[in-house]
Amino acid sequence: MRRFVFLDRDGTLVRDTGYVHRTQDYALLPGVETGLHRLQHAGYALAIVTNQSGIGRGLFTQAAFEAFQRLLLDDLARMGVTIERTLVCPHAPDAGCTCRKPAPGLLWRARDELGADLARSWMIGDGERDVVAARSAGCAGAVFVGPATSAPYDTATARDLDEAATIILAGDAPERAPSTANSV
Repeated sequence: MRRFVFLDRDGTLVRDTGYVHRTQDYALLPGVETGLHRLQHAGYALAIVTNQSGIGRGLFTQAAFEAFQRLLLDDLARMGVTIERTLVCPHAPDAGCTCRKPAPGLLWRARDELGADLARSWMIGDGERDVVAARSAGCAGAVFVGPATSAPYDTATARDLDEAATIILAGDAPERAPSTANSV
């Protein structure tokens, strides 16, 4: 089992223009490249976990989502950032699915399909739904990106993804091999 940092997409990685799908609106947010590099270097795998109700509402197509996602993933890859997978809920809010955040279904899918150790994994997002999903799935924690006054519950807050990485890494115990030294 591997530890992950799960990333909301719109408002966390890219500018949220509302139902983000047009490639001409693509804009990576400040701190994303540095923060993702730091998390990867610390041994975290990265996955995007995103609600895309615009598909279920008929506001844009799956193909438009995939074109935007390809642009984001290609941009991150050029920067040396590896995203293991994008897990997406395409359903409208009233669809009754178990994958739409705040339900933990996408995180459970990451556990089952990617071998994510949820108890050692974190979520970074810009909405209460991200924090609730992480807590419901049993993640180690969540970091809210945005104004502290908007943060749900007692969640750690960060102004950008780089600061969120600092919060995660500050609370992260390094993984160590068992000691072979004789104890006295």
